[in-house]
Amino acid sequence: MSFGAIFLLALGLSMDAMAVAAARGLATPRILPRHVLLVAGFFGGFQALMPMVGWLVGARLGPIVQAWDHWIAFVLLGAIGGKMLWEARGSAEAEPTGDQDLFGFKVMLVLAIATSIDALAVGVTLPMLDAPFVLSLVTIGVTTAVLSALGLYAGRRFGALLGKRLDAAGGVVLIGLGTKILYEHLTAA
Repeated sequence: MSFGAIFLLALGLSMDAMAVAAARGLATPRILPRHVLLVAGFFGGFQALMPMVGWLVGARLGPIVQAWDHWIAFVLLGAIGGKMLWEARGSAEAEPTGDQDLFGFKVMLVLAIATSIDALAVGVTLPMLDAPFVLSLVTIGVTTAVLSALGLYAGRRFGALLGKRLDAAGGVVLIGLGTKILYEHLTAA
């Protein structure tokens, strides 16, 4: 798996976190440096951690499903992308209003886990695609941290216009990447 494909994957995975960060930015009257660190740390950290857990599962299952890995990657990435597109259609949920509610440990932990579940599923497919372990995790984590921080500022600046569009864009990228993986594998034979 090339760095370009890994970066596209990281972009797609980071869209949920970026959209949630934008909602945090929209709901807070003033962005403080600690808000940026919390958002980048939680979202980037969990986006790197979850594929690692998924990777460990995928590495164990890889030899068993090697003949089907391209289909598994296609279905998982397509399902995750489809889910993101479906969720982009829905209405925005009410956000808590207090600073403690917006950036509290418990809230940030739940949001980080929720936005990184997709990364866990993607992590299962990475060893099957011979993706470089450290490069994949660092790229996913750093990309998500940077885009989440930018999302926080964008949410403060542009309001609710971005949230669902980011989810939709991420869904399209993941579906496209899954299709590319399937196409390359089927045409290589």
